[in-house]
Amino acid sequence: MSSPPIHPNLQQRRESFARRAESLIERKYAISTDKSGELIITVQGDLTQQEKRAVFLTVHDLGCNHASFQDFVNSPCMTEIKERSCFIHVDVPGHADNSGALSDNFAFPSLQTLGEDLVTVLDYLHVKYVIGLGEGAGANVLARFGLKHPSRCLGLILINCTGSAATVLETFKTKFISWKGDEVGQGAEDFLLYHKFGHQLVGDNPDKEKIVQDFQSRLHSTLNSKNVKQYVKTFMTRKDLPLKNCKVDILLITGMLSPYSTVVEKLHKDTDKEKVTMMKIERAGDVLADAPAKVAQSILLFCKGQGLLTSVVMPGVDRQRAFSTSSGGSNGEPRRLSRGMSMEEYDKPNIRRLSITVNDQLPPIQSKK
Repeated sequence: MSSPPIHPNLQQRRESFARRAESLIERKYAISTDKSGELIITVQGDLTQQEKRAVFLTVHDLGCNHASFQDFVNSPCMTEIKERSCFIHVDVPGHADNSGALSDNFAFPSLQTLGEDLVTVLDYLHVKYVIGLGEGAGANVLARFGLKHPSRCLGLILINCTGSAATVLETFKTKFISWKGDEVGQGAEDFLLYHKFGHQLVGDNPDKEKIVQDFQSRLHSTLNSKNVKQYVKTFMTRKDLPLKNCKVDILLITGMLSPYSTVVEKLHKDTDKEKVTMMKIERAGDVLADAPAKVAQSILLFCKGQGLLTSVVMPGVDRQRAFSTSSGGSNGEPRRLSRGMSMEEYDKPNIRRLSITVNDQLPPIQSKK
């Protein structure tokens, strides 16, 4: 005798609990690369479920480590995305929490070398495709990864990405940053605060003091000053980024108060607008701290355009309405999600979007009537 059918609402709740449990899984790996030395990797989510998930590869900015993206992923506005995704967070050499100083004979890799070596991480973890999510120097690294390995990259979300080499003035200023032995001097700290938050730090954010204090605490306690200096020097000796040659879709994000907003605008101006979209967020310097909900919404829209996270509902959209497709049936009515298709199957990435020749329009956002 067959068992009675499970009520759809009960089935959805079970799947929701399962996704939530999977999203809480966290593992760390030490992965040796060809030219970049050992990279410490933190994985959020269950990679054994990657066929049903969006997989993000993150690289952090100067003066921080993977915790900056981990904090963002753990924020409430990212809950729906987090439960349907896996995140592979990369710590560049010597930037894991409480790392010792890199050896004096260790040649810190260039941004180009770091980007090219990231494919080793994917191979080690048996990951086929990723969405790149990077900030500042990390965005530059991921852009170079996308240029070198477009077949492994479904798209790039780049926050405050710089496309040009460091200017003479920029290089001249950083030569006078004070790095006092094993401590970050005031000049170095001021540079990193400016690089991260801009002239007005975090704008109108009421938590700006706490955010800055947390940044300073992490900079002085969990990060090795000598290694931080190496990443800064690598960033300052970066080469031009030929992003107009990129074959994958790109979302550029910057804040109006970011010191790199004009640099991002120039980068966008020189790219193929069929592939590259730019978003500027008002009253924001550090967009991950100032406007996490706007960043999360932009990530979701971008991923939907790549055939990912299709079951995640945009804010203000009726969940039942969201599962109606734009194509109708023979009678002109919208076609509903099949009863035989679970939420997990609906979330399964549409790898046909890997034919990265046409940038399909993002699906329209329907509002309640």
